[in-house]
Amino acid sequence: MGREGRRRGPLVAGAVIVAIAMAAVGLYWFQPWKLWQDETVREALPTTAPDAGAQAPSSSAPEGPRTVAQGNLISHEHATTGTVKLIRLPDGTHTVRLEGLETSNGPDLRVWLTDAPVKEGVAGWRVFDDGKYVSLGKLKGNKGDQNYAVPAGVDPSGFGSVTIWCDRFDVSFGAARLA
Repeated sequence: MGREGRRRGPLVAGAVIVAIAMAAVGLYWFQPWKLWQDETVREALPTTAPDAGAQAPSSSAPEGPRTVAQGNLISHEHATTGTVKLIRLPDGTHTVRLEGLETSNGPDLRVWLTDAPVKEGVAGWRVFDDGKYVSLGKLKGNKGDQNYAVPAGVDPSGFGSVTIWCDRFDVSFGAARLA
């Protein structure tokens, strides 16, 4: 083996190690296998039991969950369909309900209640972290019906949209205007 061959060996080995490390980081970051994994969730609409010490509800109070606002999901970064409902429960708390959700799976997907306007196309992909938003938690599944409690102390009337937000890439998979 000549001198040139001895020098090239460590360079090739170093290049292979760097390539493997870059591939591992890329796989971790993008998680491409999630594109072929679906997770379906079928949650029932939440209800609340009255407190044992609470007074009976007045005739003007709603007896069950009531839809306050709703909208249809539009696609942004990934094809996304379904209905979003803001529901007021009998105890006065609110829940965001996704019904018939269908979207791609992805890394670090969240459900956000936001004050951003829902825009069609690429113009709407990145607007939801520009203003006020509340994360309701990780997306439970990329298909089905699921519920996300609005945290105590958050007034949902200050928010007009919901987005399926990819926190890893700061992009909306889909969003709905609540009306």
